[in-house]
Amino acid sequence: MTSNVRKVRKAVVPVAGLGTRFLPATKAIPKEMLTIVDKPLIQYAVEECVASGIDHVIFVTGRGKEAIENHFDHAPELEAMLASRGKAALAKQVHEIGAGVQFSYTRQSEALGLGHAVLCAAELVGDEPFAVLLPDVIMDGSGPATKELIEIYEANRLGVIHLERVPRERVHLYGIIDPAPEKNPQWGEKVLRIRNLVEKPTAEKAPSDLGITGRYLLPPEIFGYLKNTKPGAGGEIQLTDGLCRLADAGKLLGCVYDGKVQDAGDKLGFLCANVDLGLRDPKLGQSFRAYLQSLKL
Repeated sequence: MTSNVRKVRKAVVPVAGLGTRFLPATKAIPKEMLTIVDKPLIQYAVEECVASGIDHVIFVTGRGKEAIENHFDHAPELEAMLASRGKAALAKQVHEIGAGVQFSYTRQSEALGLGHAVLCAAELVGDEPFAVLLPDVIMDGSGPATKELIEIYEANRLGVIHLERVPRERVHLYGIIDPAPEKNPQWGEKVLRIRNLVEKPTAEKAPSDLGITGRYLLPPEIFGYLKNTKPGAGGEIQLTDGLCRLADAGKLLGCVYDGKVQDAGDKLGFLCANVDLGLRDPKLGQSFRAYLQSLKL
């Protein structure tokens, strides 16, 4: 890494959504606090940040999201109770949730799109490169996904987003990129140049089968692009529009993710993530597998 490349130390995590796809469960509970096995979705995102070397997480919140702030706050009474009952390991686990991370919170007062949510964090991010993590996506691989994006950014000084191969019959559910080869000896063919992005195209009009996953590493100039983006349908400002501006300027790369993208943003994906991660749980996995095998499917 050259000396004039700023270290990536901040991440923006948008959590202001209403979670309507999970109603009635999300009537009183933030969607981000729904659990995959034994951890809420939001904790997977924060743990990925920590494992990637990020020390400042900025939550873009909305009404009814206080449980997220409470989850990452210290709970001395709970820890003391657990310790007094001989549950020292569990007390330690509770104490370490969010340890070593600075948390900031800013409100998105209206649901005006992902681009607007990112723009709400502009003052807290400042003139620094930053990561964006969508908390209903778990990047299930051998290493922290955001760390890989940071390494690519620091080597190339260009914005970079993670991509996954999408079946043609599902491209209409994703933002799809128009890729071009990028000569990169360190990462080979998995790193591509992005020429353009198309939001939820038909299979016939999709420029590729590479979809956006929900992990981004962006330069601070994205804020200027988003400020000048006109609202689209529903008055929303889409992050994709800002990414298109970066791509037009030749400043956006894509990295094909090696692991599995667990999209827990809808009920089916949420159930699938619980099954996949539950089967690998060191305490529950063996019994859970035996139960599934006993079902008459």
